[in-house]
Amino acid sequence: MKDAIAWFEIPVKDFTRAQKFYSALLNEEMPTMKIPMPGGDADYGMFPKDNPEEGVGGAIVKMEGFEPSANGSLIFLPGGKDLNEALARVEPAGGKIIFPKTDIGENGFMAHFFDTEGNRIALHSFN
Repeated sequence: MKDAIAWFEIPVKDFTRAQKFYSALLNEEMPTMKIPMPGGDADYGMFPKDNPEEGVGGAIVKMEGFEPSANGSLIFLPGGKDLNEALARVEPAGGKIIFPKTDIGENGFMAHFFDTEGNRIALHSFN
């Protein structure tokens, strides 16, 4: 198996608010789309990536039955070259840092935050 993860989806209640938050956090716009699903359309905000055919992709999703949670799986998003830069954008964008930048030895640094929807998400970088 090349990658342990193929795709991830972060549930949101207020799609516009969540899209603004993640665009500010990543300092990049999120392309959006509606996808027909059983039970109704789903709103998707795609996380930007260099090559859509390689590596792991993901999206924020507003869809019937999807509920944000602070207690589910933990997703680590790329924190850029310096984790401090991404962390500095969390709270101004409406999130809350709950686990500050922490040294994890040879694996770099990580931090946890709540997004605007109540999901616990993490950031990782090597600086």
